[in-house]
Amino acid sequence: MYLPNNPVYQRSIDSLRAAFNPIWSTVPELSIRVVETDLVWDETVVYHQASKSESFAWMLYKDGLRVLTFRPGVEDEEIAIFLQTVVRARLLAADAGDDLLTLLWEHDFSHLEYRFAEIITETLTVLDPQAVDMGVGTDPYQQVQTQQKVRDELGVIGPGMVDLDEFDSTLYFLDEVEINALKQQVDEEYNRDIRGASLSAVLDIFELQPATAVREEVISILESIFPNLLTRGEFRTVAWLLREFRLIGSRVAAIDATIRSKLDSFENRLSESSILAQMLQAVEEAVGTVRDEDMAELLKELRVPALEPLLVHLGQVKNERARRILEEAADRIARGHVDDFLALLRRRDSPALVGAVAVCRRVGLPQAVAPLGDLVGHRDPAVRQAAIEALGGLGTPGALSLLERAVDDADRNVRLAAIGIVAARGYKGALKRLEAVVQGKGPNELERAEKRQFFEAYAAVAGPGGLALLADILEPKGMFRRKENPETRTCAAYAIARIKTEPARAVLERATADKELSVRNAATRALREWSE
Repeated sequence: MYLPNNPVYQRSIDSLRAAFNPIWSTVPELSIRVVETDLVWDETVVYHQASKSESFAWMLYKDGLRVLTFRPGVEDEEIAIFLQTVVRARLLAADAGDDLLTLLWEHDFSHLEYRFAEIITETLTVLDPQAVDMGVGTDPYQQVQTQQKVRDELGVIGPGMVDLDEFDSTLYFLDEVEINALKQQVDEEYNRDIRGASLSAVLDIFELQPATAVREEVISILESIFPNLLTRGEFRTVAWLLREFRLIGSRVAAIDATIRSKLDSFENRLSESSILAQMLQAVEEAVGTVRDEDMAELLKELRVPALEPLLVHLGQVKNERARRILEEAADRIARGHVDDFLALLRRRDSPALVGAVAVCRRVGLPQAVAPLGDLVGHRDPAVRQAAIEALGGLGTPGALSLLERAVDDADRNVRLAAIGIVAARGYKGALKRLEAVVQGKGPNELERAEKRQFFEAYAAVAGPGGLALLADILEPKGMFRRKENPETRTCAAYAIARIKTEPARAVLERATADKELSVRNAATRALREWSE
């Protein structure tokens, strides 16, 4: 009854999944029989609701569902899809063409099995004991007597009346083999993909009928259903259609130029802004109800023009699963069209720059080092930070040299991203800039936490060679030497702890007797972590 992002819905689903754990530790599968207003497991009623209007069991029973079988793994996704389908069936109008069975056919369950009542195969209760042998055959004598009796009662057969002599009576009932064969054919008919068969027929008409008027009509039909398929989440069908269009275009040479242009346009139409926005919204909403493989199948058909709007849309996606699917599509386009992607990266006014830089970080394109270096000076701090993180991910000497100047960036987040990478990589090229900050000559005012990160980054890059400067800050020598403020000296103590040498340990041990409480605490904590 609730939307998937509703907290009540999420708690209910989590509770339902947790409830299956003790069941799978006891039985390999769970088979439930549906008996009107009851659910029965192993001859035990496990659910009962006498009021049919409120009974979950009756909702299943009235549509013919008789047995439900759950297997391990159903609790991950399929149980939620099943319950949502039951709710949809309950809300159907009385004259609707669908019911619970047809709605369940739309889903390919792997861990859930259901069985509906089937008139052909279910045993019927014999009300009259004398009727047991009625199916054995027809008594010819009895047949003649019955027909004569009907004639006597009717008298003369008048115009418009049916003469029984015109019909041959059935000599035999169907045997078991024939019943099973008929049942199989019915099942195949119900399971047949009618939509796919219809579309295949339409495409066959287009390919086999050379008349321009016919092909124009087919194109108009496909143009009208194309957006509807996207809205309904028929992603695999849309992807199949696009592939078929390409095949037809390559197989059929004699196609009018206008028709061929329209046929080719379907592939590019998916990347148009209006249809693309509709498709991306449909993909995000379909997560959890449509298979990821189907969505990925459609996204493979996106072309270069779709890359920028796709990256812009990615910045608004909150669902992690949808984000992962869309990111894979963006990465695929970038890998397949590197030059076009680099051209987008060089457009400094593009709204998709942050997303494009993220693609560089995920894919690891070495060709993107130079454009990323240019973006380190972009006016938008978010773009600068993303470019620095991408350069750090590439990790080449050229990439690291380009992010060096970000150590002095005016934005705090950009600076922190830069020094984090410099410290992790031990990049010596940034040593002078870090040393200037440690000596108090940096261009920016730093708060305590950021200052500590600069000091520790300096220790990580300088190594044992930086101990002299840090020790001089922590315990200055000389009568007339001005002592640094306690905050700076505390940062120096934390930085010395990163050097991990015996001289560094000796400096920290002396600092445990310092007059300043913050310095003593920093030295004590550093020594304790050192010992651990």
